[in-house]
Amino acid sequence: MRLFVALDIPTEVRAGLQQYVERVRIYAPDARWARIESLHVTLKFIGEVGEAKVQEIKNTLAQAESEPIQVDFKEIGFFPTPKSARVFWAGVHAPDTLKNLAGRIDELLEKLGIEREKRPYHPHLTLARAPERGESKHCFRLLQERLGAEPAAQFGTMTAQEFFLYQSQILRGGSRYTKLQRFPLQ
Repeated sequence: MRLFVALDIPTEVRAGLQQYVERVRIYAPDARWARIESLHVTLKFIGEVGEAKVQEIKNTLAQAESEPIQVDFKEIGFFPTPKSARVFWAGVHAPDTLKNLAGRIDELLEKLGIEREKRPYHPHLTLARAPERGESKHCFRLLQERLGAEPAAQFGTMTAQEFFLYQSQILRGGSRYTKLQRFPLQ
């Protein structure tokens, strides 16, 4: 079973992202655009685990305490750099509480033998990826030119009251995510 831990995104933020993507996707027609309904703020990618370990993971995640977290979805950018863009993303801005929650989850799951993250936590929403081959290094050039003249994008705000353990199933046409358990923030 393939698992990850994430915050869900409210409908109104998804609507703002959807409108934005519909408007700008014509500037990067070769990109692989994410399905807006699948977006989430990842706290920890767990990966493949046996079904026997799922309950142990749920019990462990219940120990990850945090207060509710104010999250702003704004601004856009490119990974790894604008000149060699492979990913087009929307920014996720939050106080250190979000980073601390992700770190606590990482720490707790390490006790179950799940490998810790090697890179610093950098929350974002992947909106599009460059194609694997061919002209991928130029995929976002026109999009970057068009967006360079626009004001900073604003997609909305939420107060995260909970996080979820998700199952990810890879299917034709994209992944399907199923919430397995809710963990309140209080």
